Amino acid sequence: MKKILMCVPNISEGKDLDAVELVVDEVRQISGVTLLDYSWDQNHNRSVLTYLGDPQSVIEATKNMAAKALELIDMRNHQGSHPRIGAVDVVPFVPVRNMNIDETVAIAHQVGRFLGEQGVHVYYYAQASDKPERTTPSSVRKGQYEGLKDRLKDPTWYPDKGPTEFNPRAGATALGVRMPLIAFNVNLHTTDVSIAEQIAKAVRRISGGYQFVRAMGLSLEGQDLAQVSMDLDNYIKTPIHRVLETVRCEAARYGVSVAGCEFIGPVPLAALEECIRFYVQAHDFSVDQVIENSLLSLID
Repeated sequence: MKKILMCVPNISEGKDLDAVELVVDEVRQISGVTLLDYSWDQNHNRSVLTYLGDPQSVIEATKNMAAKALELIDMRNHQGSHPRIGAVDVVPFVPVRNMNIDETVAIAHQVGRFLGEQGVHVYYYAQASDKPERTTPSSVRKGQYEGLKDRLKDPTWYPDKGPTEFNPRAGATALGVRMPLIAFNVNLHTTDVSIAEQIAKAVRRISGGYQFVRAMGLSLEGQDLAQVSMDLDNYIKTPIHRVLETVRCEAARYGVSVAGCEFIGPVPLAALEECIRFYVQAHDFSVDQVIENSLLSLID
């Protein structure tokens, strides 16, 4: 069985859709890579790509994608509601099949060296890093792009790759290795972003919520909604339905209901298995019952 690697880069552009398409085209052009999904958000001013394939093809696609993003995005002009530190903001690699963590880390470091050569400040995080304080993208993004220049003056925050002198155009990249992450947003029937912020505080790890949830409250301008924007780092230990029901319960305290939910990028089938068991009350349901899932055994 062949090796399969996934990459889920986030770039700091979600308003200029022509530029987004040019970046995505760099992935489409690489043989051996399948573009699973890409989406953009104008409020966040951010786009998320998801693609997978054989490791060498994924490396090539990632380098080309990053080079085009660095060509088109100038962080000196960037404004958006989502935390960010650079044009190519986050590049996580996810081993999908027949790959171990060590192999994936070696690939992440290879791409890190490439980005460093382009003048990007590269910070490794999660299993790609040997620094315990760099466990998540948020730990690397502390202070955001606006605080990066001063942060680079501190030797303890010199990048793993790239220059120590501030690059105002490109900024920095958080580059890591992790298990599949679920980007899950819950929209609320309110324009009061403080309610979303309080709910985010209730569910996220850093303030005493679920260990594998990162969350923040945002305002969805033009939609008359507030949003609890979340990353679920381990859907096995903290399943989707548990987080959603907690958000729903917390929102009810303020007399607010859930307007809808959205996934950003693809979702592991096993994560949806638990949703079906919970909401349909089909307690013995298994993804093996999904007809299309059985087709995977025929592919190779």
